[in-house]
Amino acid sequence: MSAESYLSRGVSPTKDEVKAAVKNQDKGVFPGAFAKLIADVAGDPEYCTAIHADGAGTKSSVAYLMFKETGNYDWFKGLAQDSLVMNTDDLACVGAYKNMSLSNTIGRNAHRVDGKAIAKIIEGYDEMVAKLADLGINITMCGGETADVGDLVRTLIVDSTIVARAKRSDIINAANIKAGDIIVGLASFGQASYETSYNSGISSNGLTAARHLLLSKYYYENYKESYSETVPEDKVYCGKFRLTDKLPGSEQTVGEAILSPTRTFLPVIAKVLDEYRANVDGIIHCTGGGQGKCKDFGKGIRYIKDNLFELPPIFKAIYDSGDIPMKEMFQVFNCGHRIEFYVDSEEAASGIIAIANSFNIEARIIGRTESTGTDSNEVMIRHNGEEYSY
Repeated sequence: MSAESYLSRGVSPTKDEVKAAVKNQDKGVFPGAFAKLIADVAGDPEYCTAIHADGAGTKSSVAYLMFKETGNYDWFKGLAQDSLVMNTDDLACVGAYKNMSLSNTIGRNAHRVDGKAIAKIIEGYDEMVAKLADLGINITMCGGETADVGDLVRTLIVDSTIVARAKRSDIINAANIKAGDIIVGLASFGQASYETSYNSGISSNGLTAARHLLLSKYYYENYKESYSETVPEDKVYCGKFRLTDKLPGSEQTVGEAILSPTRTFLPVIAKVLDEYRANVDGIIHCTGGGQGKCKDFGKGIRYIKDNLFELPPIFKAIYDSGDIPMKEMFQVFNCGHRIEFYVDSEEAASGIIAIANSFNIEARIIGRTESTGTDSNEVMIRHNGEEYSY
C-alpha cells in the first residue's frame, strides 16, 4: 500500500520498511497478537509481560503552534494523554490492561519549549492517571526522562513506555481472527461519559497529513521550526485554515479539533472482556495504517467493512482539502472508529454495542470477515457507493 500525500511529507502510513527490518525478530509468546508479549518478567509461567512504547507523534507540533498563537501553556497538557493512550489501548487489545507501570520520555528544544510547558505535560500525565484510577484502571507513574536535544528536535516529542503483566489464559490473540467473525467498531468521535469535552476523533495518527492539509501557508511563513526542511514547499501547510477558525460542521475550532486528546477505550474494553471474553477472537486498534491496520492480523482473511460511520467533521475537512483521495484517507486515518472487536456471534456484537453506548460512545457492526481462500489477507472497504481494496 502507498499513501502519496503522507509519503511526500516524510511519513510512512504502513511502515513496511520497519516491518521488514524486524521480520526476523522473535515474535514473542503469542505470535500474531496485536502487541508483542514476552515471557513473564517475574518468572511466573502462568503470566506473560508486555513492554510497549509509543507517543503523541507530530501532534506536539500543533500544540506548540497553539501555544505560540495564544500564549496558553495548557495546550501542551493533552499531549500526555495522547502519548499514554497510544500505549494503553494497544495493550488493551491483547487483554493486558491491569496494573500498568508508566515511564515517559520528553525530548525538547529548550530554546522553544520551556519548563512551564514541561510542567503542563507532567500535569497532564498525573490528571490522566487519576482519571483512569477513578474508572478502575490502575497505572503507576515510574518517572522518566526529559532530554534537551535541540540539535535533533525542532520543538517537542512526547513518548511513553508501559509495562503490564497478564495471565496467559486472559490474552486476546488477533491471530485467532477467523472467517465468519462480526466486526464491531467503536466511534472515535463524540463525548464519552468520562470525557470533559467533545472529541473530534483525530487521535494521534495521521497528524502530519492533517496538519499540512488543513493549516494555511501562514504557518509556513511564520513558524518554520514547526516543519522539516526536507518536505517540499508545495507540501507544507497547504490548507485554508488558521488554528482559531471554526471547523466546518463543528462547534470546535480547527486547533481544538486537531488537538482533541486521544480517547481511551479502556473502560469499555475492560467491561467487554469481563462479559464477552470467550466470544472475542481479536481486538484491533485502528491507528497507524488506519482502516487497513487489520490486514496485518490473522491468516487468509478478507476484512469487509461496508457499514462505516459517516466521516466526522475533522476527516471531512481533510478530505475536502482536495489533496488526498478517499482510498488514502482510509490508509492514514481512523475515519470515525478506532477500536474494532472481532466476535463470533450477533448476541456478543449487540452486547458490546450496549456496553459502548452505556459510556455514551457510539458503536455499530461495521463489517464482517470471510476467507480469501489463500494465505494472504485483504481489506475491502465500501463507502458512499465506492469500493476500495487493500
